Amino acid sequence: MTVLRTSLRSFLAHKWRMLLSGMAVVLSVAFVCGTLVFTATMNTTFDQLFAETASDVMIAAREDDDRSAFEEGPSTGVPATVPVSVLDRVAAVEGVARVTGTVASTSAVAVDGENENIGPTTGAPTVVANWSDIELRSMEIAEGEPPSGPDQVMIDGDTADKKNLALGDRLRLVTPFGDHPVTITGIADFKVTNPGAALVYTDLPTAQRILLGAEDQFTQVYVDATGTVTDEALKAAVTDVIDAGAYKIQTADEYIEENRDEIGEVLSILEYVLLGFAGVALLVGIFLIVNTFSMLVAQRTREIGLMRAIGAGRRQVNRSVLIEALLLGLVASAAGFGVGIGLAVGLMELMGLLGMNLSTEELTIGWSVPVVGVVLGVAVTLVAAYIPSRRAGRISPMAALRDAGMPGDVRAGRVRAAVGALCTVAGLAALAGTATAEDSAADGVPFLVLGVPLSLVGLIVVGPALVGLVVRVLSAVLLRIFGPVGRLAERNALRNPRRTGATAAALMIGLALVAGLSVVGSSMVASASEEIDDSLGADFVVSSLNFQPILPDAAEAVHAVAELDHVTEFRQIRSEMTFPGGGHDAITLGVTPPSYLDDFTSTVLAGDMADALRPGGISVDADTADRRGLEIGDEVTVAFRDGGTAALTVRAITAADSVLEGNSWYVGLDTARAHVPDRALPLPTMMFATAAEGRQDEARAALEAALEPHPTMEVRDQAEFKELIQAQIGQLLNMIYGLLALAIIVAILGVVNTLALSVVERTREIGLMRAIGLSRRQLRRMIRLESVVIALFGALLGLGLGMAWGAAGQQLLAAENFTVLEIPWATITGVFAGSALVGLLAALLPAFRAGRMNVLDAIATD
Repeated sequence: MTVLRTSLRSFLAHKWRMLLSGMAVVLSVAFVCGTLVFTATMNTTFDQLFAETASDVMIAAREDDDRSAFEEGPSTGVPATVPVSVLDRVAAVEGVARVTGTVASTSAVAVDGENENIGPTTGAPTVVANWSDIELRSMEIAEGEPPSGPDQVMIDGDTADKKNLALGDRLRLVTPFGDHPVTITGIADFKVTNPGAALVYTDLPTAQRILLGAEDQFTQVYVDATGTVTDEALKAAVTDVIDAGAYKIQTADEYIEENRDEIGEVLSILEYVLLGFAGVALLVGIFLIVNTFSMLVAQRTREIGLMRAIGAGRRQVNRSVLIEALLLGLVASAAGFGVGIGLAVGLMELMGLLGMNLSTEELTIGWSVPVVGVVLGVAVTLVAAYIPSRRAGRISPMAALRDAGMPGDVRAGRVRAAVGALCTVAGLAALAGTATAEDSAADGVPFLVLGVPLSLVGLIVVGPALVGLVVRVLSAVLLRIFGPVGRLAERNALRNPRRTGATAAALMIGLALVAGLSVVGSSMVASASEEIDDSLGADFVVSSLNFQPILPDAAEAVHAVAELDHVTEFRQIRSEMTFPGGGHDAITLGVTPPSYLDDFTSTVLAGDMADALRPGGISVDADTADRRGLEIGDEVTVAFRDGGTAALTVRAITAADSVLEGNSWYVGLDTARAHVPDRALPLPTMMFATAAEGRQDEARAALEAALEPHPTMEVRDQAEFKELIQAQIGQLLNMIYGLLALAIIVAILGVVNTLALSVVERTREIGLMRAIGLSRRQLRRMIRLESVVIALFGALLGLGLGMAWGAAGQQLLAAENFTVLEIPWATITGVFAGSALVGLLAALLPAFRAGRMNVLDAIATD
C-alpha cells in the first residue's frame, strides 16, 4: 500500500507533466475505438437494411462464383433475369402466400432538365427499379404518388434534396435500350439508412421495357410464406419445382448472411487499414511515453535516492514507476474511449456528406470496444514505461546527495550502436533484395516485409549514435549564424543523445511512411505516363464515370462524329480457357477490332497481332505462354461466358508489361461476335478516337457536342488522360497522408513534451543564464532553434529511410509493369522544410514558459 500511495501522490504531483503523454494515448485509443464503433455501426446498418427487405425465400439468376451479388452482368448493361414462368410455378407451391417479381439495374443514367447527372459522384450507383410493395419495406411515400405509366417516375428524397428536384420536374433515363423522357410524380423517403445510391422508380412494365428489353422477365423474386412452413422447408419445395442449377435460391437468413459477408469484406479492409494507421500512432506514442518517464525519473533522481536511503528496494521503486504508468494508461484509455465515440459519430457525419446517411440511433458499441481500448492503452503505456522503471530501480541511495536532473548518457552505448548499425545494414540489404523479384511482385514481398521493420528498428536503435554527427552538421548549416544562442541550442540537443534520438524517432516513423508512399505514387504515375507516351496512339480517350460501361446511344454518338478518322471500341469478356496440356484458366479477354492496333502499341514477342485479331485467332501473354507451354500455332479452347465454345489459334505472344491495357489476351471483335449473341456481348468500357489529319481541335469540339446529352461521358486527350491517372493516385495518397496525420500529431506532441520537460529539468540552468545576461528573447530563440534541429534530425532520418522503402516498393511494382523509379524531390524538400516549421510551432509554448520564469526563483530551484 505504501508503494501505491507513493505512486498516486507522484502521479498527481506530476499530472501536468504527463498531460502530453496522456494525449498520445488518448488519440491512439480514440482512433482504435472510433474505428471499431464505426465499422460495427456500418455492419448493423446494412444488416437492418437486408433484414427489412428480405422475404422468406429469395430467387435470382445464378451468377458466377467469383462475382458479387451486387455486380451487373458482364458489362452488357443488362442484369441476369428470371422468367415469369418461374413465378407461376413457385406460386403453386404449398405454403407460398405471395410471389413478387422485381426489376432493378445500375446501368442506367438519370439526367435532369439542365442536362446534369442526378446520380452520386462518390462512386455509389444510380439504381432504377420498379415500384412494388417490396419497396414499402424500406421506403415510404412522402409526396405525390407512385409511377403508373411509361412516362412517370418516383425518386428518393435525398436525391431530390441534393439535386433540387420536385414534383413535375422532367428527367431523362438513358439505358441500353434508349433515351426515355419521364416526369417526377412522387418522392419517397428512406425508412432505413440510405446506402448512398440514387433511386429512381418506374412501374413494372416500364422497368422491364427500358432496363431488360423484354417483357415477363425479372431480376429478383421475393417469396413470402403463409407461416405454416419453415424457410428451409419452403426453399426445398421451391427447389423441387424449378431448375435449381439455373437459379440462386436462398432463405432469408442465407440472403442476409451472403450480403453481410460481401459488405463485411469491404468494411474489414477499411477497418484493418484504419487500425493499421492507429498502430503507427501507438508506436509513435511509445517514444513519447518513454521520453516522458525517462525525464521524470531523471528529474526525481534525488527523490528516488532518498526513497532508497530510507529502505525502498529496487523492485519497489520499479513498481512505483510502473504503477504511475498504469494510472496514466487507465485514465488516458478511458478518455480515449469517449473521444473514440465522438470520432465514430464524426465519421458517420462524413459519410452523410458522401451520401450515406447513418443514424446515431444505430450506433453500435460492443462490450469489446472499451475492453480493447483500455487493454491497448494500458499495455502500450506499461511497455513504454518499463525501461525508465528499470533505470529508476538502479538509482543508488547515494544519488540523494547529488543534484536532481543530472544529464543522461552523453554517448550512446557502443553495444547499442553496433546492434543498431547491424540491423540497419541487414534491413537495407533485405530491401535491396526486392530487385531480384523479376517475374512476380510476390517473389519480393518477403524481402520487403523483412527489410522495413529491420531498417526501422535499426535506425531507431542507432539513432542516438548519429545525433552527434548529424546535429553538428545541421547546426553548422543552420544554427551557427545565430552566434552564441545557436551554439547553446546545439549543445542542448547534443546533451542527451538518447532523448534527442527518441524524440526524433517519433517524427521519423511518420515521415518515413510519407516519403515511401510518395516515391511509390510518383513512380506509378511516371510509369503510366511513359507508357501513354510510348504506346497510346489515339488522340482521344472516351469513357464513362464510375467505371460504368458506355451505353449504345453514347457509342453511336461518338461513331457519328465526321471529324474523326476512326473509332475503336474496347470490350472485356470473361471466358474459360482449356489448354493443349489439359489445364484450365479463367481468363478475361480483351475484345477489339483491328483498328486497335493503330490506337495502342503492344510489345509483340512472337507472331503478329493483326493475325491474332482476325477471325479464329487469339493473342496470349508471355507469362502464360511459358507457364502453359504455348507456342505460335497452338490451339486453345475458349468457352465464352454466355456464349459458345471455340477452338482458337495462338497467333501472337505479347510481353506482359503493360500498365494501361489491363489485358494480355485478345480476340478480334468478329471472333467474339461469331460465338457470343449480341445481347450477351459486353458493352465497351472505353473508346479510342483518332481525329482526321489536321482536325484535332475540330474533332474535340465535335466529340464534346455529340456527347452533351450524355453527362456521364468524358473526353480526354493524352495529356488529360495522364492527369486523370495522376489525380486518381493523388487522391489515394492524400487519404493515406490524412490518416498518417495522427502519427505526425503524436510526434509533434512528443517534441513539445520533450522541450517542456527539458525546460523544467533545466530550470536552475535557465535562471543562471538569465542572471548573467541572456535575454528572454535569446532564451526563447535558443529553445526554438533546439526544437528545429531535433525536428530536422528526425526528418533527415525519416525521409532517407522512406526513400529506401519507396525504392524497394517500386522494385516490386516493376515486376507488375511499373518500371520507372521517380523520386518526388519537390515533395521531399517540402516535407523537410515543413519539419522545420513543425519544430518552430512545437517550441512556442515551452519557449514562452521559459521566458516567463522568475530569475531568482529559477536559481533557487532544487
